[in-house]
Amino acid sequence: MVMTDGPTPTLPALERTTDQELSILMEIGQILSSTFELRSAFGQVMQIISDKLNMRRGALVLLDESNGRLRTEAAIGMTPEEIERGKYAVGEGITGSVVATGRPRVISDLRHEPDFLNRTGRLSAYIHEPVSFICVPIKIEGRTAGALSIDKPFTTEEQLASDAKFLDIIAAILAQAIQINRMVLRQKEELLEENAQLRAQVRDRYRFENIIGDSPAMHDVFAVVGQVANSRATVLLLGETGTGKEMIAKAIHYNSPRKDKPFIRVNCGAMTSTLLESELFGHVKGSFTGAIRDKMGRFEAADGGTIFLDEIGTLEPQLQVKLLRVLQEREFERVGDTQTMKVDVRVIAATNVDLQEEVAKANFREDLFYRLNVVSIYLPPLRNRREDIPRLIDHFLDKYNSMNNRKLRRISRDMVNVLLRYPWPGNVRELENAIERAVVLSRDEDFTEDLLPLGVRMFAAQRRTNQSSESIEQLTTRLADQAIADYEMREGEIYGLVINQIEHALIDKALGRCGGVKTKAADFLGINRNTLNKKVKDLGIETAD
Repeated sequence: MVMTDGPTPTLPALERTTDQELSILMEIGQILSSTFELRSAFGQVMQIISDKLNMRRGALVLLDESNGRLRTEAAIGMTPEEIERGKYAVGEGITGSVVATGRPRVISDLRHEPDFLNRTGRLSAYIHEPVSFICVPIKIEGRTAGALSIDKPFTTEEQLASDAKFLDIIAAILAQAIQINRMVLRQKEELLEENAQLRAQVRDRYRFENIIGDSPAMHDVFAVVGQVANSRATVLLLGETGTGKEMIAKAIHYNSPRKDKPFIRVNCGAMTSTLLESELFGHVKGSFTGAIRDKMGRFEAADGGTIFLDEIGTLEPQLQVKLLRVLQEREFERVGDTQTMKVDVRVIAATNVDLQEEVAKANFREDLFYRLNVVSIYLPPLRNRREDIPRLIDHFLDKYNSMNNRKLRRISRDMVNVLLRYPWPGNVRELENAIERAVVLSRDEDFTEDLLPLGVRMFAAQRRTNQSSESIEQLTTRLADQAIADYEMREGEIYGLVINQIEHALIDKALGRCGGVKTKAADFLGINRNTLNKKVKDLGIETAD
């Protein structure tokens, strides 16, 4: 290795050299900061070095950590065949030794250097003149990750030493760009992996079997959803607020061939008509006050996937026309634009109003209604699927206990009965909010009435008042309802279980009223004394005599 200090140049020469070097570094910095596509950027950097430093050939090699060998990322003055031949192991040849030791090599004349392997055949161009070779390491976090090398006609030892120092500065800039690029790639890979995991979790969450609903009404819903999911048919979800329309829309999407594409939700009732039009279809810069840049709409963002239009019944007439066109032609224009855009989007709409009635009132376009109503699915209110309430309670308790580090578990039969009988005007959403509130306010395992929202507590108090003054007809109706709810899992035994309990209570009360005298109790009840005796024995009723 030759490193020789020459005489100090004159001031004008130093100024010219400094200006040139600063210009080169500025150009390199601009290139590396403008893109994360390093292979292309490296090529541009090598071209700048070639133009400014009178370089004939040059190469940037990086260590491939997967196999421990050096590969050429960018080269100037070399054919693809020469680049392919120029592969080295760490420690092999001049470049390999620079990577192995982390120290630069500066050679005045390659023709007399025994370590130079000449695998690329570059010496054939320098038979009759001396050629200098400079190779500097590229270090990242103290480790050598590659090397930057150039060859050029020999001038002076002083110029060679100056070029080596300058090339070392360029190598440091490249090292920083490589490090940033690798960090970005790692983060991108982590985000892609996280995104894939989240998508898998979402798909698992919205599998049909994971949606809570064992009632006959929900089985009907699942049957239709299972049939329609694999098609591209437009679906209209009907039902009261809080019945789970968005969950069913997601179940349709994540069980369809579009599951890996976007699911975009738009609440049509939450925006003004002008804002909603821009939100759905996008706009171009200057199309209205405040449109300072082009904006992509939700239909465009959902291309290839599904768009869920909630509260579709609130659409203004002019937007109904535009939506009809998208459904019919699968095309639209951004606000303020004349260019037609094509999209492949599946539409799932939802409403809690009667669209047929809105059509009759001329509030909703009939042709749009028929386009939306290809397949309609009615989601029953919670009061019509009360058998699902216990499982929903358990699900929400598990969910919010985990989220809030609580242990609310014990719930009495009376409390369950209150939750079963409450009409739940907000449906599943209201039930979920009530359970979340109870968990957050709880101090131990007991689910007490004071943890419930005021509306549910008032219902429970009113129910107790009504029960105390209700008629026999009302009482027996309520008793029958309660019996069927409590014993529905014991089909075929319900009649005997309930009648035995009623007879036991009735005879016991009559005996108490008549001082335990069976004859009086039988006369009071209007039954034969022998019948009473048999009932007392069969039902295990304790008597005084």
